Amino acid sequence: MARIILSLGGQVMAEYNMTKERYTIGRLPDNDVRIDNPALSGHHSLIINILNDSFLEDLNSTNGTYVNGKLVKKHALQNDDVITMGHHQLKFVAASAEDDYDEFARTIVIENSPEALHKAPAKTNQPNRAANHASDAPPLPTAASGTAVANATLQVLNGSMAGRDIEIKKPLTTLGRPGEQVIAITKRGKAHYIVQVDCKPGGPSAKVNGEPLTGPARPLTDNDVIELMDVKIGFFTG
Repeated sequence: MARIILSLGGQVMAEYNMTKERYTIGRLPDNDVRIDNPALSGHHSLIINILNDSFLEDLNSTNGTYVNGKLVKKHALQNDDVITMGHHQLKFVAASAEDDYDEFARTIVIENSPEALHKAPAKTNQPNRAANHASDAPPLPTAASGTAVANATLQVLNGSMAGRDIEIKKPLTTLGRPGEQVIAITKRGKAHYIVQVDCKPGGPSAKVNGEPLTGPARPLTDNDVIELMDVKIGFFTG
């Protein structure tokens, strides 16, 4: 849903989730957004929400309504528009932008948590294809290992966040949703390794190039495709 963030002098005062069709803004107590300031009219302006679109209308206020510094009578609101009334500001966050952010935050959570390194790889119902090669696998590096090296990049390949890049700068990056699927990507020297550190019991494993990510850490190579909770993520170096 869309929302508006009320601030004064750069200080956030309140946030409003726009769950109704009409929101009045003004000085009087019967407004949905009350701003008790003499610079505002009793009923200063109105926001109308129709499906995913929002429209701002000035209600013949004494001092006017401004959007991004321009005086308006009616205005189709866009994400990050800043509405000014007197000395107060209302930042408009569009529904689509907020939903995209929430989806990204739910799916690609970067925790950079050293504790993840000490967790054993999660058990899943997938066959452990890497078990026979455990002795050949490199040891999982600690968060302190590795120094500044050429950084690799993760890129979301599908969904509404397709094209979003995440640069791997730290020795440890964890991604996913705790309790469902979490993977850790560690950096040692110029190499990167990936291991699954959490998985919902009985649930599917994360994958690399279509193969379940089970067992010990395995190295990542350029153009590998990671599958994490139905999101495909490309791993790119150089």
